[in-house]
Amino acid sequence: MIVNQFALIRRELWEHRSIYVTPGVVALVMTLLIVTSYVAASGFEGALDLAIVGASNVGDAERRAALMAFLGGLTMVFFIALMILTVFYTLDSLYAERKDKSILFWRSLPITDAETVVSKLLTALVVIPLITFVVIVATHLVNLALASLFVRFKGGSPLHLIWSSAPIFDVWATLLIVLIAAPIWISPLVGWFLFVSAWTKRSPLLMAFLPLIVLPMLEFFVFRTTFLWQAIGSRTNFANMPLFSSGIDVEAIINEHKLGQVVQNIHLFNLIDLGKFFSSPSMWLGIVVCALFTAAAIYVRRYRDES
Repeated sequence: MIVNQFALIRRELWEHRSIYVTPGVVALVMTLLIVTSYVAASGFEGALDLAIVGASNVGDAERRAALMAFLGGLTMVFFIALMILTVFYTLDSLYAERKDKSILFWRSLPITDAETVVSKLLTALVVIPLITFVVIVATHLVNLALASLFVRFKGGSPLHLIWSSAPIFDVWATLLIVLIAAPIWISPLVGWFLFVSAWTKRSPLLMAFLPLIVLPMLEFFVFRTTFLWQAIGSRTNFANMPLFSSGIDVEAIINEHKLGQVVQNIHLFNLIDLGKFFSSPSMWLGIVVCALFTAAAIYVRRYRDES
């Protein structure tokens, strides 16, 4: 079973190159945009000199906060791309093999339908986030190196201004947890997309999203309730994910007199509450719903006649 899963996941990487091409393209585009910004900023010599002098004189906490914002801005684009990639991959994974009839070849091998569908689920929930994480780490290092060259060229000290203050391990540890937890949080939708991919004969994107829009509307007009809309919305709004600590002092963040203390104590990893996540009934309920949709996808794939 485990050996087959490794082989099947390798198959997914061979057949769906977008799994690693997409984060690679995002990394390239973001790096080129940042390099372009350096070139454009070079035209403002006086302002840059003052900025480097100012950055050298401010505290380590302020530089750390600025670098955290820089790394976070880079990461957010990858996160959006990850969600879009997961949707399109899951909708295409079982649909494409029926469309090009390659399913007939794979069925001739000693691999069960359950192993095949589970490998696609693992690819969506684990492999894609891990590949994205590796690309993000590489992008962070490349862009910090480019920033170091830029600062050095302008007469500043990269070690003092960048590397001594960059919270890279704090950002990476938090990022890894979020990239694994977020797909688990939307796993009911991932399972639904796999089921649609196995069931529909055409237009998987339309067939997947149309019920997610029509059914909540029907529920509202018929029963005057919004249960489905809230259930779907809570899974797509990551602010509702029970992963983050509820002890964040929002007042301190918006109060300029307390801002210095907040900046000094910013540690992203301290905002993560794994106990809260794993003890959340909604998280486990989502996994159950994902398992039911996955089982339905296995059933449909097993008994659909593709001959």
